[in-house]
This record gives sequence, structure tokens and C-alpha cells, in this order.
Amino acid sequence: MRDGEPNAWPLARYFDDADQIPSYAQRAIALATRQTYVVNYPEPRQLRPNQATARGDMAAFLCRALNIAAVPSQYLAGVVTQPYDVRPLPGQLNRLPFFNSNSPELVRREGILLSTFAKQGKASPEAHLDYGFTGSFGLFSHHLTRADQTSELSPPFYQGILVHNPGPSPVTLDIRAAASYLASPEAPFITLGDQSPNSDGKVFSGPGDRVTQAILQGLRQPLFPETLVLAPGESQMLLNQPIPISRAPASNGRSTLMQLASDGPVYLADLALRSAQPPSLADWQRLLEGGSLAQPRDAVPTPLDPPRHPTVFSRVAGVSLGDRWVAELVDVAGGDRLTLPAPGRALAYPIATLPLITLSTGQIQSAPMVRRYADTAFLAHSNYGVEYDLTLPLLNSSDRPQQVAIALESPLKDEGGRDRLLFLDPPDGQIFFRGTVEIEFRDRRDCSASELIWSSVGDSQEPPWSAWPLGLARASRCGFD
Repeated sequence: MRDGEPNAWPLARYFDDADQIPSYAQRAIALATRQTYVVNYPEPRQLRPNQATARGDMAAFLCRALNIAAVPSQYLAGVVTQPYDVRPLPGQLNRLPFFNSNSPELVRREGILLSTFAKQGKASPEAHLDYGFTGSFGLFSHHLTRADQTSELSPPFYQGILVHNPGPSPVTLDIRAAASYLASPEAPFITLGDQSPNSDGKVFSGPGDRVTQAILQGLRQPLFPETLVLAPGESQMLLNQPIPISRAPASNGRSTLMQLASDGPVYLADLALRSAQPPSLADWQRLLEGGSLAQPRDAVPTPLDPPRHPTVFSRVAGVSLGDRWVAELVDVAGGDRLTLPAPGRALAYPIATLPLITLSTGQIQSAPMVRRYADTAFLAHSNYGVEYDLTLPLLNSSDRPQQVAIALESPLKDEGGRDRLLFLDPPDGQIFFRGTVEIEFRDRRDCSASELIWSSVGDSQEPPWSAWPLGLARASRCGFD
């Protein structure tokens, strides 16, 4: 349905008096309700759309819009409250360096996406972050291009990732796992069921999902060699692939994820160049030396200290720290069991929290940045490419068998308390999670084990499993007593 057509905005799902809402206001009220801005006291399903707004009503609306936790959840339209014991996630990110290239997400003009090369001798020194990677490190890149007119289809953009040895001795770069896929045609966004068995890794939706599965399984796409040996002062191409668009208007994107290790310092650069054929190493080096940051730039992030509303987190471009979070979910620190909650209750451990969105835990899991461009994110929000390895040593302390449900859900971004979570009611059709979860479990005798890989696309509130965009999740070694 289009805007303005009958029932285009299904407000009757939220309000008993939806038929009283003037047509000119339906779209705005529907959007505000889906954002959980609408507060109705004392009955959330009574909007009273033709009644004058009181000062208290307006204050409540503003609190919701500014993410101020001052409105009791029972008065929020389109929201249901579920009882949860919300706990910070134990453990922490490791300190592995991560080449993290996601800004600008949409590239319209060729240039430098991310460079950790030295600034000296470059036409745009501000585009180079002067950081050498040594030992184990990761790489993540996700960028889009778009053609609005047929004249923009050719020549296509190529993406090149350049690696350079700045030292006086040879350096060997091991490519332990690596994958790079286009949204079209290699990994289109398609509709899948809420869960799909995926032991062979062939169920995916989107390039991020597909590269995630490849890395989770430790695969190296044939596109990449096992090792690169770089002589002193030498540069080589780690990636040199197109992002083609076959028609206009349309867009396409490429996601790349790698696990790497170097026995000496190396610089990396992620570059975008229009070309009718694969650019040569010399073409890429000319762009690196003489080019500037790719355009257009994303929104500039809002300073996080002190917090400000509304907040713009922006996208990431730089070197972040952390590619794996290992946690054992236990009752108390140093314990060895997680006691099942009482019937009707649930435990919740937030994943990928960020400033101002911690679900009242106060825990910020976003990876810190050791290098970044001034107009990009202060932290690596959402932790793209980070593997969460979670162990649940479940203990049934009762005298009868109990059924356990484990789910990845998307509650609303609410800081009102750690005794409940808020969800949209009715659930939104928007996809919150898309990706892969690997499950390993053992029985009470610890004599058998199973591994399943699931790929999920659908409503995130449906058990048992879903996953988040471009994230790696591993729920493992679950002992049932």
C-alpha cells in the first residue's frame, strides 16, 4: 500500500479510537508510535486524537523522543513489558587490532576509504592514520555504491585493499580466513524463515551474513592466497574486486572479513576507484599517494562526554581493538553454574551495548578506537565482525525436569530498569537480526556433543535463535545437570 491509501497505516493495531484520527495525521502518528514516542495516560490504547494536548502530555512525548527514562512503560502505546532479570555480560573484548572500514558506507566519488599508511609524502596527510599491524589482527570492510542514472553504471567502482611493508626486512602475511561477497549477485537480501538449519553454510541473506558464516567456519575463499611475502618497501594487493551495478536506479555493496597475522609491521589501505578494467597496483598506489578521503562523508558523530540528545553515533573508519568476547554466564563471579530462573521469569544478557543504550546495565561493549578519522564514530558501535563465545553451564536446581528456552531478541532501547524489557506490541515486521549462530551442547553425562549452525531472518522475538548483522555468535559447551 502507498501513503494515503486506506489502511496504509494500521493504527487500529495500537489504538481503540483509531477511527477518530484525521487522515492528515495518520502517517505521523503511526511513525511516532513505532518509535515508542506516544504516551497515553491512563489507558495506552486510548489516543483521544481530537482532544487538546496538556503540558504533561507534551513533556512525556519529549522525554520519549530524547530517550529520557521518565515515563512508566505501562503508558507507552504499542509496547509490552516482559519481566526479565537484566544482567551485564561477563567477560570482555580481547585487544586484537581490527582494520575497521565502514565510513562512508555509500561511496559516490573515488578516494581513500581507510588508510593506516604513514602521512609523510601524501597529498592528503589527514587521510592516513599511521598505524602498523603486527601479529594477529582482523579486517572488516563494508561499502556501497549507487547509480541513479544509466550514465553512472560505467565504469564501475573497484575496491582495492593494499598491504605495504614499511620495514627493512621481508614480512610474511598469513591469511588465516577470508571472504568477500557482493550483495548482488553473490549474497542478495532474501526473505528466510525465523530459523533455518545451516550445517553446510549455504543459507544466508546479504553479503555480511555470508562472510560471517565463512569466517565462523574458518574458511578462506579461493580469491585469497594462503600467504603474501612482502619485500622491504613492497606493496601488494590483498583485494582488487569490482562493485558492479547492472541497472539504474540501483545500488550494490561488498562485505569483506578476514583474520590475518603478520610477522612484521604492515600498513593497510582500503581504496575506491572507477575503472573499466581491474586497476593495476600502480593505479592504486597513485590514488593512495595523491588522493583524498572518499566522498560523500557520513554524518559527524555527536560527542559522547557529556551525553547529548539526540545522539548521532555515525559509522566507523579506523583501527578498533577487539574481535572476540568470551564469557561464561554464571550466577556469581567465579562460580560454575547458571541456575535456571523461576517459571515466568527470564535472564537477559545484553550484547553489543553502546553509550546511552545499555538496557540499564551501564555496560558499554563497543570496541575502543586507537585510530579514527575526526568525522567518524568515537567507538566501534555494533562490534561488526566480533565473535561472541558464550558458555551457559545450566543448572536445574529443582526436583523435576524443566524446559529451557534460549533466544536472541531485540528489546526496545530503554534505560528504565533492570527488572524488565520492553518489546513492540504487536511485533514489527522489520528484521533486527540476520546472521549465524553456532550451538554446541553436551548432555548430563557429557558423553555426546552436537553442533548446529543456524541462519535466521525474521522477527527477533521468536525463539529459539536469531543473530545480529555481521556478528559472530557461538553458544558453546552447555552442560545440562
